[in-house]
Amino acid sequence: MKKIILILSVMLSSSLMVGQQTMTPELLWQVKRLSVMGLDQDGATIFFKVKTPNIEENDFNTKYYKMPVSGGTIVEINEDDANAKDKNISPDGTYKLFNEEVHVEAIKGKDVYKNLEESNAYIFSDLDIRHWDTWQDGSYNHVFYKPTDNENATGTDIMPKQPYHTPQRPFGGDEDYIWSPDSKDIYYVSKKLKGKEYATSTNTDIYKYNLDSKTTENITKDNKGYDTNPAFSSKGALAWLQMKTDGYEADKNDIVVLQNDVKQNLTAQWDGTVRSFLWNNDGTDVYFTAAVDGTIQLFKVNYPGKKRIAPVVKQLSKGQFDVTSIIAQKDNTLLVTRTDMNHAAEIFSFNLKDNTFKQLTNINLELYNSIDLPKVEKRTVTTTDGKEMLVWVILPPNFDASKKYPTLLYAQGGPQSPLSQFYSYRWNFQLMASQGYIVVAPNRRGMPGHGVEWNEAISKDWGGQVMDDYLSAIDEIAKEPYVDNDRLGAVGASYGGYSVFYLAGIHNNRFKSFIAHDGVFDTRSMYGTTEELFFVNHDFGGPYWDKNNKTTQKVYNEFNPITKVSNWDTPILIIQGGKDYRVPIEQGLSAYQAAQLLGIKSKLLYFPEENHWILTPQNALVWQNEFFKWLKETL
Repeated sequence: MKKIILILSVMLSSSLMVGQQTMTPELLWQVKRLSVMGLDQDGATIFFKVKTPNIEENDFNTKYYKMPVSGGTIVEINEDDANAKDKNISPDGTYKLFNEEVHVEAIKGKDVYKNLEESNAYIFSDLDIRHWDTWQDGSYNHVFYKPTDNENATGTDIMPKQPYHTPQRPFGGDEDYIWSPDSKDIYYVSKKLKGKEYATSTNTDIYKYNLDSKTTENITKDNKGYDTNPAFSSKGALAWLQMKTDGYEADKNDIVVLQNDVKQNLTAQWDGTVRSFLWNNDGTDVYFTAAVDGTIQLFKVNYPGKKRIAPVVKQLSKGQFDVTSIIAQKDNTLLVTRTDMNHAAEIFSFNLKDNTFKQLTNINLELYNSIDLPKVEKRTVTTTDGKEMLVWVILPPNFDASKKYPTLLYAQGGPQSPLSQFYSYRWNFQLMASQGYIVVAPNRRGMPGHGVEWNEAISKDWGGQVMDDYLSAIDEIAKEPYVDNDRLGAVGASYGGYSVFYLAGIHNNRFKSFIAHDGVFDTRSMYGTTEELFFVNHDFGGPYWDKNNKTTQKVYNEFNPITKVSNWDTPILIIQGGKDYRVPIEQGLSAYQAAQLLGIKSKLLYFPEENHWILTPQNALVWQNEFFKWLKETL
């Protein structure tokens, strides 16, 4: 371990000494990561924290800051001085909400057999045996409340003995529970299903728990898909995000409002899907973010209430960037965070009168000023079925059109996630281009931001039109004189990894190298081992043993990468996380074993303790260095 740290330190020091002019893996892992903690009680000060990777400790260092919401002097503070308004304190100041893990069921061997305390066995008789990167051990997240004037008081569990989660796993947080404006009720999100029903459904609901009666009411029982992110307006109207279809995790996400027992869907007639939202200060409008045209932008929709007028959605911001979160409204401005492919998240204010942004933080200014940035171009490509497809093309720093460059086709995961102006610490286009590669990133079928029909087109058609979209993009950009057609590669993760495996069997000698991270290699095995069965039930159409379902059988046969592996003839790097239960280890190992036995130049990069992502600094640097080492060897 000390030797690895020494090598990385030498590499980092060397790059700094020579005055590095382009982004490197080591410099990427100096980029500071900002996250907002909130505003103070008066709404005059914003608190945020900045995490900086610590390579030697294989962890992150965190510092805390405050500044006026209008911008100005940024002051470093202690964590205890970050007095952001606590949404978990009831409006009347009496109680505080929190969540803890509660052991509810006997699943471990030592829980079933009390005299066998050293047993590490698990005993299951139903599904929901593991999720994301942890095994089900009989413990569940529960919400509690306790008096604010007695920190040592025992909290009251609002879900006593219930085998259900709030916050939701794996990614839920305190956005899953809120107070009512009168402090008499707690509203919370939970999927109150067990076993096979839990694994095959997305039917989360919003529940109302009354503190006096200790009774619970399901207020969204009529909706069978996701109900999430409850939030009250200043006038007492409750809004939340709703997907209608059970089992479809990428369904159109709408803003629904409940007031005086009347529900209104504010975005039902709008051809898009909502990512996040915030009530305006007077409760008459809702601000939200959504994907549009390869970016994430700000929108507004009016809340009519009792008025007999239809809600109207209006786009507020435009530009080559992503609005990644809405923090708060202060007078006539919104506080937001923003990224683009060359810049990590920073805090901005957005003027609601003239629709302009003002940058309030610039925590990576010194680093970005020391490097040359790639150029990001927006292109349009006509697909094989006559559609217009947006394609991002990222050109190397100091690009010279008279030269020829190796070029990478980037395949996005999801499959229904936007390929927008995000800033990734792994699939970082700035870094790829800075190593001398042109990156071609198509907004192929299945991505939000181009209408609901385009978004939905990929389900049950993983190996269909979307593969033509990929090839249309790379073939069109490859016509440029600066693209070296003898040095094309394809890279991607998750569904993007599936895409790489599939393209490896059909690419007709286009590509000279492939990289697949945690990709689906065998759709049958995927159905048999993944944890969220609702996903494969929807996107594959059902189980592989349903021989009467022609659509499903096409997924498990024609659209199954493993059925085309005999066509593989191109070098491939396969990356796999050991704790990835979304796309389990069997997928990567099967693909690597096939490549090896076929005699194809191949390499397996295995991370035993990582999940679907690579989260620790040293593993991330290994990932980046192996990624570019492979491309250097094969392109």
